[in-house]
Amino acid sequence: GRMTLIRPCRSINVPLIGLQMNRSDFKALAVIRLSEANLLLKNNHSSGAYYLAGYAIECALKACISKETQRYDFPDKQRALDSWQHSLTKLAQTAGLQTALDEEMNADKRFEANWNVVKDWSEHSRYNQTDQRKAEALIQAISDRHYGVLRWLKRH
Repeated sequence: GRMTLIRPCRSINVPLIGLQMNRSDFKALAVIRLSEANLLLKNNHSSGAYYLAGYAIECALKACISKETQRYDFPDKQRALDSWQHSLTKLAQTAGLQTALDEEMNADKRFEANWNVVKDWSEHSRYNQTDQRKAEALIQAISDRHYGVLRWLKRH
């Protein structure tokens, strides 16, 4: 059969598990993953906290990508393929946020410092042990009320 990576109605098909996710799903998962990361951190499970916190940003970026998927448009193949990865920097580019991200970093050094912490996250962190300080730094960079990366992504 034919596999569609991005379907109309601003949703993304997850072919390996047969899921179709839309912007609302990704937005909800971003909040859930950050909440789970905070719980893990409070219970001294810093490696899991770090891993899930990064996934919160990945989900938020995929929500931004879903927002740009127009109903009934045939998806651009490269954009669809670029959506199926974990690099936060590349996902920001795929979401069309690079210019806005650069502008925000130039305008606000505190946001830039937070993005520089967040962008270094990798899904490969699931194989690493992460200390409490590094997990705390990532969660703070994501959730800072004034200069956090998640706050910024919610505006896009």
